[in-house]
Amino acid sequence: MEAIVLAGGLGTRLSSRLVDRPKSMALVAGRPFLEILLDRLVKSGCTHVLLSVGHLRSVITDAFGDSYRGIPITYVVEETPLGTGGAIRKALDFGREDCCLVLNGDTYVDLDSAALLGFHRAGHSAITLAVAQVADSGRYGRVRIEEEGNTEYVTGFEEKGQSGEGWINAGVYALNREFPWPGELTERFSFENDVLVPGVESLRPLAFRHSGYFLDIGVPADLDRAASELADR
Repeated sequence: MEAIVLAGGLGTRLSSRLVDRPKSMALVAGRPFLEILLDRLVKSGCTHVLLSVGHLRSVITDAFGDSYRGIPITYVVEETPLGTGGAIRKALDFGREDCCLVLNGDTYVDLDSAALLGFHRAGHSAITLAVAQVADSGRYGRVRIEEEGNTEYVTGFEEKGQSGEGWINAGVYALNREFPWPGELTERFSFENDVLVPGVESLRPLAFRHSGYFLDIGVPADLDRAASELADR
C-alpha cells in the first residue's frame, strides 16, 4: 500500500495557531497532526509514503527523516505552490505501485484504506472517491451519487453553502498511477476544480461510502475539536 499525503498547505485560516510550522504539523494534544495521520497509515498496512511538502518543509523533514515506524518516506518538494492537482501529479511520478491512496494532510478520515484500494482495483476505474456523510455539508459542497447495477458513481458536485446532512468529497482517493490527466493543465492547478468537476462524466469516479469519523482541521474551531477527539488515536 502506497500513500501520497498532501502536506504543503499554508494554513491561512490557522495562521494565528501555526506561526513557525505548516498546517499539517499543527499541534493536536501535543502531537503534530501529520504524526497522527502517519500512525493511521501504519495501522492500515501502508508500505511507502510520498509526502508532498512545500511551505516550511524543513519542519516536516526534520521531524520524520527518511522513515516513520519502519515505513520509508519519499519527499516530493513543491518549490512553488502547485495546488492539490499539481502536487498529486508530481508525486505520482515517484510512485512504485499501479495505484495509491491520496489524502490531505489536514483531514482525518477513519476509513479502511485496504478496503478502499481493494474496492478501487475491483471497479477498474481510474479513480475512486471516498465520500463521507457529515451533519452539515455547507462548508464543503455535496457530491451527487448514482447507482448503476451494483456500482455507485460520483456524477456531480454541488456548490458550497447548502446546509444540512449530506455526502461530501472526503479528500481521500484511490488513484491509478497512469491517471488520464487533461491536456490543457498548467503546472499549478486544483485537482478538485480543474480535474474532478469538469471531468466527472468522462472519469466516472467510483464512490466509496464512509459513514465513520471525519474531521478537517482547516479552521480553529475544528483544530480545537481535534485536541480532544483525536487525543487517543
